[in-house]
Amino acid sequence: MKKYLTFVLLLCSLATIAQIKNTKSYSLKLDETRNLRLYIPENYDAEKSYPLIVVLDADYLFDVVVANCKFLNYNGDMPESIVVGIEQKGLRDADSQYGENSLPEKKGNRFFEYLGMELIPSLQKEYSLANFRAIVGHGITGNFANYYLLKGEPLFKAYINLSPSYAPRMEDYLLERLKGYDDMIFYYLATSSNDKKENIQGAKYFNAQLRLINNENIHYYFDDFDNTNHYSLASYGIPKALNQFFEIYKPISKEEYQTKVLTYEGPVINYLYDKYQTMESLFGFKKPVLLNDIMAIYAATKKNKDLPSLEELSRIAKNEFPETMLGFFLEAEYHEQMGEAKKAMRTYEKAFGMKEIDFITKDLALQRIQSIKEDFGW
Repeated sequence: MKKYLTFVLLLCSLATIAQIKNTKSYSLKLDETRNLRLYIPENYDAEKSYPLIVVLDADYLFDVVVANCKFLNYNGDMPESIVVGIEQKGLRDADSQYGENSLPEKKGNRFFEYLGMELIPSLQKEYSLANFRAIVGHGITGNFANYYLLKGEPLFKAYINLSPSYAPRMEDYLLERLKGYDDMIFYYLATSSNDKKENIQGAKYFNAQLRLINNENIHYYFDDFDNTNHYSLASYGIPKALNQFFEIYKPISKEEYQTKVLTYEGPVINYLYDKYQTMESLFGFKKPVLLNDIMAIYAATKKNKDLPSLEELSRIAKNEFPETMLGFFLEAEYHEQMGEAKKAMRTYEKAFGMKEIDFITKDLALQRIQSIKEDFGW
């Protein structure tokens, strides 16, 4: 973890001006101009859609969020995302103001409307945003972020609460809301051994109560870090939250293969379809099927002797990697396993004329062809 944090801090220091820009936003709701920080991926393409991450307390949290987004994307563990941060130095108390009922009032209510009715709509007009939106808050802004979850149709699908200073009734509001929540939501909560006492108590109470709620739509994560304080825990919590929120986006790992793919009930090809359909529904864009994932499902078809899935996988491979040997090689193997020797040999020959990929080489195709000829005396 220390090496990871060192690398992330290095990314923070190397962030280029071309990728991050400081800008200003005049708000009619607030009747004031706010300082914003905006990160747009280097290879931004208006034909694609990008998740949006809104960072409160951007004065000190923005760079950490951006660095972790870049790192996780570099390793294929999350999609490229747009990050917008609202600077709140000297303003966070007023921005987060709430009344006796623990709900936003006065400027807190106006700031609530500014995010939902001005800032995000303006970003939607300028950039191609996906359905997936996340919000990051710390302390009192962590509490504030939760107000969006109380709405009938929440503005955000994911919430990173770093040592939130919960309003007196906030935990109970949230627990009641989450009991019957009927859509997928992601919620991360962090505290630490050296956190503020009242924040520790609030986080642990909420964690204990939320654990009792049986709702499969709620993807909840909790961390109680050792040897960190109210501020340093952000450096640990942000990467863990993002890593967990985008778990479905990651390539199939050895652990996923062993615990989920091989134990999947039904044709294993349906696991691949389910994984990518969930990603499309969650993030609002279609991700190309990774070679890593095709190979994982291929291994599972062999392990489970699932020939129908192998045949379907060959069709996917032809579509995703049309210039390579992959699709025809898998189809040939399907025919070979079905006892259709002539079809298998002809299809291996088609594969031979295409580009090699991964372990599928021309030599391997020739070996398969020669083996069939020997078996049938051709």
